[in-house]
Amino acid sequence: MTDDAESEQAAAADEVQPPAMSKSARKKLLKQERQAAQKVARRAAEKERRRADVERRRREWDAALDAAPSEEARADMIEARRQTRRERVGRRAEERGARTERLRRAAEGAGQKVVLDLEFGDLMRPNEIHSLTQQIMYCYAVNGRSATPAHLWLTGCNGEMATHLQRIPGYDKWIIEKAAKPYLEALEDCKDNLVYLTADAETVLDDLDTSKIYIIGGLVDRNRWKGITLKKAVDQGIQCAKLPIGNYLKMSSSQVLTVNQVFEIMLKFVETRDWKASFFQVIPQRKREAEAGDDGVDASMNDDDDATEGAANEGDLTKGFDEEVDDDDYVDEELEEEDTDVAKKKQCISYENGEAEDASTRPAEDRSSGAVAETTLTEGVTPHPQAEQSKESNGAGD
Repeated sequence: MTDDAESEQAAAADEVQPPAMSKSARKKLLKQERQAAQKVARRAAEKERRRADVERRRREWDAALDAAPSEEARADMIEARRQTRRERVGRRAEERGARTERLRRAAEGAGQKVVLDLEFGDLMRPNEIHSLTQQIMYCYAVNGRSATPAHLWLTGCNGEMATHLQRIPGYDKWIIEKAAKPYLEALEDCKDNLVYLTADAETVLDDLDTSKIYIIGGLVDRNRWKGITLKKAVDQGIQCAKLPIGNYLKMSSSQVLTVNQVFEIMLKFVETRDWKASFFQVIPQRKREAEAGDDGVDASMNDDDDATEGAANEGDLTKGFDEEVDDDDYVDEELEEEDTDVAKKKQCISYENGEAEDASTRPAEDRSSGAVAETTLTEGVTPHPQAEQSKESNGAGD
């Protein structure tokens, strides 16, 4: 009896033990852990760099104030600095207004029509849905910065996908079309004009037609569902095509693009009418081998397994969120203190100056990376912790 009990316990223990990991799975896990550690180190280094820069600027301002020949000169310096900030706030308000107007004109019919098909939520794991959410944030950000933004739709927004989207700061105020129903229902009167972009298509897209509505498959699947977007388009009886990437460049290792890369390539082409320039501006150099001509080369719009690129992109986006909030909050507080005496002004500015100066002098590309939520960040909305999570770079359907 005892032997039987021991045998049963041993069998039960064997059942609960996880299966041994394969060599490739272990390598992948180690790579993910290494990339996560590198990401933490990069963020810490960047945070320390910014802190040191703030301290340096604060010391420089204090020294400049101390070197002023009189209280009157010191007051003039403070007022000049205040005026510069007011002008910067005004310019930023004008830029936001112009961006909003461009997006509204695009939504009213002036922009190239593009749909992000989000009906694949049930085929993705939670981390893949999170990655797709990050890519959608980039799509909206680059659309807002574009001189010729697209008329953008999100269709099939329901379930876990909708939950993730709702966590994006300012998502409810995005100037785009959102529909919980599939694109065939949301655009039922335009079926003849729908074109699904999939790398499995035989037709190569030579030009973008403003009368057409181009669909990008929102699927991050690590190649588990190969050919699914082409099959969907064929079953629905709609046109399909692929970008002419193979005509202009050769991909090096991972022959894939993310959703936001596909979308940005389309925006660049609308601006330049030049596919080659569009590809070379958007596709990272490390993914390109040489100018093409190789008919056998194709780039799928599926998943990009390069987590390093994703981590860097997320860092840029999060940095844009944080700097946008910090700068606006600081300027608002500064402007509320106009009636304080000169001594108090000096103390306030020497204490807070670093953040504002840091924002005013940082590169334009860093400031623009927060465009995705600029319409609401200045109203006191702080970024959701979701934006801080690790993003793996992935893809856009097949």
